[in-house]
Amino acid sequence: MSEPSLRDVADKVDDVARLLARQAAASSARPAAPGPGPDVALLVDLHALRSDAMTCASTAASTPDAEAFEALAAGLERVLAGRGGFVVTPLPGDVFDAATMDAAEVATTDDDALDRTVAATLTDGLRADGRCVRPARVRVYRGSSRE
Repeated sequence: MSEPSLRDVADKVDDVARLLARQAAASSARPAAPGPGPDVALLVDLHALRSDAMTCASTAASTPDAEAFEALAAGLERVLAGRGGFVVTPLPGDVFDAATMDAAEVATTDDDALDRTVAATLTDGLRADGRCVRPARVRVYRGSSRE
């Protein structure tokens, strides 16, 4: 699978902008409903676009391209937050939380103090409407005494 080009990412951002404009126009034409909560499907799509932008930033051929993709990802994260979403990025050493994380990989360690802690975040997660919509995929330490 080839990596998305800057044009592909720009097209996706344009698609999201058109979708947001249509939603805003449709919601202004209707009477306000009592707080239905965030549009989780839209948040999932925005989160995926943010992840694509982060991937492009980490694999960009030049510093200006990487900075542009990072700026795009930061903008998408602000849109996520503005729409009620929250990006979950566990840090190394955080205690593994099955409610917001998926243990995609396991790393063995001789340090039992690291047992059941995050070794690395593989992909960020997403929380919305008070629940985990997409768990963060992490590498988790397992103490050698547990094997």
